[in-house]
Parts: sequence; structure tokens; C-alpha cells
Amino acid sequence: MRVTFNDQKVAVIDFENLLVGEIFEPLKNPDFFKKLTVHPELEVISWPNGADFSPDYLYEIAEGQSKAS
Repeated sequence: MRVTFNDQKVAVIDFENLLVGEIFEPLKNPDFFKKLTVHPELEVISWPNGADFSPDYLYEIAEGQSKAS
């Protein structure tokens, strides 16, 4: 997924290794994954089943991926 953060950093985040645990299992289905929204109050990306990722966590992942390449 291509993500743009508030500081204008742009990253492509590979979620494959992040989808661990029962709540994230449905996200492995591409059709379900596409149902993501940005929660208006919490400002996290979330899915209908309650799974979510915070921007801070995604930023850390993006930083780690850029350092690994």
C-alpha cells in the first residue's frame, strides 16, 4: 500500500508480514483488504472487522523498510 504521512514522506508498505493474529486473518483476502477506511476520530486505517493500524506504527514500518533496502 502506498502511504503518504503528514510530513509528506511517501512509503510503500508491504503488509504481508504484518497480518499476524486472528483479527488480521481476514485482511489476507484482497477483496476484504480493499475495504479499508480511515477512521475519522481515531485517524487510523481500519477494516469492518475492527482491525486497524496506527499511523505511528506504519511510519515505524516504513522507516524500517527503507533502512533495509
